[in-house]
Amino acid sequence: MTSERHRQVSVLAASTIAFTVCFAIWMMFAVIGVPIRKTLGLNATEFGLLTATPVLTGALSRVPLGMWTDRFGGRIVMFVLLLSTVVPLWLMSYATRYWHFLVLGLFVGLAGGSFSVGTPYVARWFRAENKGFAMGIFGAGNSGAALTKFVAPAIVVAAGWTAVPKVYAVAMLVTAVVFWFMSYSDPAHAVGHHVTWREQLSVLRDRRVWKYCQYYSIVFGGYVALALWMVQYYVGEYGFDIRIAALLAACFSLPGGVLRAVGGWLSDRYGAHRVTWWVLWVSWICLFILSYPQTDFTVGTVNGPRTFHLGLDVWLFTALMFVMSVAWAFGKASVFKYIADDYRENIGVVSGVVGLAGGLGGFLLPVLFGILLDLTGVRSSCFMLLYGVVWVSLVWMYFTEVRRFDAVGSGARASHT
Repeated sequence: MTSERHRQVSVLAASTIAFTVCFAIWMMFAVIGVPIRKTLGLNATEFGLLTATPVLTGALSRVPLGMWTDRFGGRIVMFVLLLSTVVPLWLMSYATRYWHFLVLGLFVGLAGGSFSVGTPYVARWFRAENKGFAMGIFGAGNSGAALTKFVAPAIVVAAGWTAVPKVYAVAMLVTAVVFWFMSYSDPAHAVGHHVTWREQLSVLRDRRVWKYCQYYSIVFGGYVALALWMVQYYVGEYGFDIRIAALLAACFSLPGGVLRAVGGWLSDRYGAHRVTWWVLWVSWICLFILSYPQTDFTVGTVNGPRTFHLGLDVWLFTALMFVMSVAWAFGKASVFKYIADDYRENIGVVSGVVGLAGGLGGFLLPVLFGILLDLTGVRSSCFMLLYGVVWVSLVWMYFTEVRRFDAVGSGARASHT
């Protein structure tokens, strides 16, 4: 293995490990939020805000982190970011009031910004024909959402929820050290200091960036929101305890992370355009079925009134969630294949902007899920909301791309204006 090849593999491995740990910590409230909700007596809206608060900081930090990565390099930015979350994580164990969790959650949420550091850092180590696959492998760190559903419930049962933040704080510190010794820097990857922040942010005038933000708000924002929401959904809808609920929720979280690399390969081979189009259609179908609430209805028959029940059982529900998660794994990779193809010189700031949109979706959606649940009392209202978001993406993509490019046949393209 050549020295250059060794550095590529080492950087990719170190960044993927770091992102996986960061994502597990970012999704921590999906599990520990359940006992916290019971202790503090929170309603659905308050619970949604609790789980989403770390996502807010992770989203808002993505643009500046992406710009700093372009300017200073991914190695130092990632290392400092990892260290910055250790103390807030440790202090989380001593929180007793609702506002304590919200404030500390804002600081812990910085871990979510690691995506906008690792994406340009990894991408610049690989050639164009391999960028999609490399970024897909890095993006598989989303599987940290499933990792936390395996690890955190066991810690909660063994030592209580307060042990989880302490264990994660130690894990983050170890991860920072491992990352530093496994990663490398290349000064040629940095954007020149003569490039101003205004010039970097000029990409906001590009309509394609906003379109990619919309796509990412569903394939990533929806993924984050449901990864946070599903444990309590299984508890409330099907009556499982936290361990079984977390295990079933992992059936959604795990493929949405680990299969991102496959999505990167598909995007390299068939183009981001075609992959994204089919991802949105699969999402539309799954969400249409998932939106139907548990329903009892009575009809008049020749033998008198007869009552029927219509609704998803836990196995069909979990299967649909699994299929949608696979589609979103491919979609997360295909969106960033668009970016790698179209914005090679300023991929850091563009990935930051698009990541911000996805992160804001991950923040706003759980809050909206809670509000809808409190207003309607219908748990499947969360899927109704996501169904509407997918409709927007499908219409936008049709009028800007599909009418000009073939999303089905050989004419599909990954990059366009």
